[in-house]
Amino acid sequence: MFAPEKYLDLDHTDHRKLFENVANAWEALKQIPSYLQFRLKPAVHGRLIGKPFISGAVFIGKNTTIEQGAMIKGPAWIGEGCEIRNGCYIRENVVVGNGAVLGNSCEFKNSIIFDEAQIPHFNYVGDSIIGYKGHLGAGVILSNVKLDRAEITVATKQGFVPTGLRKFGAIIGDRAEIGCNAVLSPGSIIGRNTIVYPGTQWRGVAPENSIVKFKQALEIIARRDV
Repeated sequence: MFAPEKYLDLDHTDHRKLFENVANAWEALKQIPSYLQFRLKPAVHGRLIGKPFISGAVFIGKNTTIEQGAMIKGPAWIGEGCEIRNGCYIRENVVVGNGAVLGNSCEFKNSIIFDEAQIPHFNYVGDSIIGYKGHLGAGVILSNVKLDRAEITVATKQGFVPTGLRKFGAIIGDRAEIGCNAVLSPGSIIGRNTIVYPGTQWRGVAPENSIVKFKQALEIIARRDV
């Protein structure tokens, strides 16, 4: 029902093995720790500006720039030609493709970022997958834990689909655009080429090639003190 290929172009990641024998895309998240444990060979081939913090269990590809003030706690795998900007916090078990931008005041943990994704400003990405050329506007939050800490389900028109996970943020399909300050509740699925308007609070499945609109009622009144 939620096969990886429906949302993600596996030709735009060097880590498609994460998705082998996976029925639903979110199941790949459980595979990240073992994948990195057996395949990661720590090395820094990129360019460091100043003195960012990089722990031992980290691979950084060629032509990737890590700016001062970034913190990368392994295990983590970062591809080629990426920008890891000042103030970026990469926690354990993060896999980043080629040409991605991870920016200021952004936090990542247990996530898969496909090639050329952009997460540049004030974002939280926990237990999530962001597809090829996916983009999060400033302030977008991918919430990954329910308030009651219960199992996360995906809300569909046919009912709720259990994920078997207590931590799961979102699947952001290829080329999807999430507008500034949107908050995606745990278990959100956004289809390819879909746009989510700024300020939207979303839960559920947004089909591909769609626009999720948020309309706010505004009132303008005259000032009485002038």
